[in-house]
Amino acid sequence: MNTVETPKKTPVSPRHRSRELAMQGIYQWRIAATDVQQIETHILAEKNLGRYDRALFSKLLCGALAEHADIEALLAKYLDRPLAELSPVEFAVLLLSAYELVHHIEVPYRVVINEAVELAKTFGGTDGYKYVNGVLDKLVPEIRTLEFSGR
Repeated sequence: MNTVETPKKTPVSPRHRSRELAMQGIYQWRIAATDVQQIETHILAEKNLGRYDRALFSKLLCGALAEHADIEALLAKYLDRPLAELSPVEFAVLLLSAYELVHHIEVPYRVVINEAVELAKTFGGTDGYKYVNGVLDKLVPEIRTLEFSGR
């Protein structure tokens, strides 16, 4: 009897898992307007979080929410609709990614965009990742001028 092996799931990097958790925290903040400390405590209390970088998770979640007004203003220029009309997943991915583009210049912008697209594919609607990719592509030249011009 032949057996068909199911493909093994590719292990997720600790940094990607940290981004997933931060995105989920931002999503929760958007939906329930919960305090960032409560969100962080709730997420960290979960079992089976997998391998993740706790420091990166905290920096991304707390930083993006602390600076959400500035990041939202930055993003608004590149949106085709008001922020309030974005799906909660698109909003969370864009807020997280724009924050990372601004404050984590050690991460190449292509990595940030790729991570954002993967998050949108995993958690968002059918074509949400295309929208996220388009917005971030327009944002990069403003945020990462030197890196973008050297490509």
